Amino acid sequence: MRFPTHLMCSLVGGRSNVVPFVRSVIKLGPPFAVVLNMRKDSWTFFRLLGRRNSYHASLAEGFNITDEMLSPRSFARQLVDQISLAKAFLVISKESNNLQFAAELSTQIRYSQALLSRVAASGRAVASEEFEKAIRDMAVLLFQAQQLHYDSSTTIVKMKVQIQSLEEKAKLEADKSTRYGQIAAEELPKGLYCLGIRLTVEWFRNPPHHRKMVEAKRTSERLRDNSLYHYCVFSDNIVAVSVVVNSTTMNSKRPDLIVFHLVTDEVNYIPMKAWFSMNSFHGATVEVLKVEDFSWLNASYVPVLKQLQNTETQNFYFSSSGNGKIPIKFRNPKYLSMLNHLRFYIPEVYPALNRVVFLDDDVVVQKDLSELFTINLNGNVMGAVETCMETFHRFHKYLNYSHPLIRVHFDPDACGWAFGMNVIDLKEWQKKNVTGIYHYWQEQNTDHTLWKLGSLPPGLLAFYGLVETLDPKWHVLGLGYTNVDPSVIKEGAVLHYNGNMKPWLKIGMEKYKGLWDKYVDYSHPLLQRCLLH
Repeated sequence: MRFPTHLMCSLVGGRSNVVPFVRSVIKLGPPFAVVLNMRKDSWTFFRLLGRRNSYHASLAEGFNITDEMLSPRSFARQLVDQISLAKAFLVISKESNNLQFAAELSTQIRYSQALLSRVAASGRAVASEEFEKAIRDMAVLLFQAQQLHYDSSTTIVKMKVQIQSLEEKAKLEADKSTRYGQIAAEELPKGLYCLGIRLTVEWFRNPPHHRKMVEAKRTSERLRDNSLYHYCVFSDNIVAVSVVVNSTTMNSKRPDLIVFHLVTDEVNYIPMKAWFSMNSFHGATVEVLKVEDFSWLNASYVPVLKQLQNTETQNFYFSSSGNGKIPIKFRNPKYLSMLNHLRFYIPEVYPALNRVVFLDDDVVVQKDLSELFTINLNGNVMGAVETCMETFHRFHKYLNYSHPLIRVHFDPDACGWAFGMNVIDLKEWQKKNVTGIYHYWQEQNTDHTLWKLGSLPPGLLAFYGLVETLDPKWHVLGLGYTNVDPSVIKEGAVLHYNGNMKPWLKIGMEKYKGLWDKYVDYSHPLLQRCLLH
């Protein structure tokens, strides 16, 4: 049975918008749909019951308002769709100076929203009669809106204006959210600050810690023994590094063969040494150094340090006169930290080693990694997991292909790869002069036209053609900014919380924090004193 379009308002549980008023009649769907047909000044309501009884029986068994709103067959979804359309007509009626009708729409919108809020708060389904009344009353108002000549052309124009306005507001809010998220990610939680201070006090108060470090130096031959499993981590975050070391050793078949080489900065050097000297990590050897002790890391050798002495570079990254042209993420101090760029000097930091596994401080290890030390890199310098399943992880995402140097030398569709868990052949590195290549590209980018900032873009250039692709299970990314398939997480050897939502921050993704938390001993007296829990 069909009805004239101009006499009909169909409100169904699908993705509704202004189309019912613009194009054609929408087909009715279960469990409920209302069609208003004006005949002799009366409203006739048609219900298509379908499987309505069984549907509402299932609601009684386990009601979830979120699932309801997503279901194309639910009353809640129909009401949400009606509210969206009513809000559009509310704007139009106000602009048309029809304030009385606008007030009626506003009242009905509030009533419908209150009904949905009550359902969400109670966690149980509202009687179908109450939903039907709300849907019917709203349907009458929406039909009246059409009768008031809010026709398709008017609606489309007004909706376009409203959509544009909402998009601008959404962009502003997204930018604000990004800025606040970036600030939160950059700030050191007070618990970690407290821990650093208490560890420093413990270090100077308790001489045995010094003796433990002296004893550790007697095992310095282990630091150069290439039959052992060598890992390196560069970080100023004590708890994060502790999780990396703890998770690696706990899941290793032979933790006694593990050697961790840690490099931090001068501020965190004493606290880091204190923490790893007063805690045991399943027999693994842990070395702690500070980046300031590498005298060869100076502006005459390191292009990044040289650039930071340049006034233009300082203004580029730190001045507020950029008119917002520099994305907020590029102002993160970590991108300019020498700890972040030290990964390009690993053979010089550890000249006696043949192979290392590089780990970022925002990873959790949940499998034995010993196989990485025998995996065949086929003459390549590095083993890494590629990230090119999405187009935004290919080279053209990170590099400026309008620049001839980039355009001529690099395939824009080449697969990107990830830092965070990398197997590195240090001898091949030296043969291929990777550090020299890195320096070359850094020097070419003094005007910041090849890429903006960060360690990955120059890494893609320096290791171009020198990366062996690893099985994706070795390195699972995204736990710090997106949803990851649970089955992928379960099979992953190294889980990477890349992104701003780190597990030690309050803004961390709650559903992934447990995977990190289980490697933190929150019963430790120092952690409890600093309210780290």
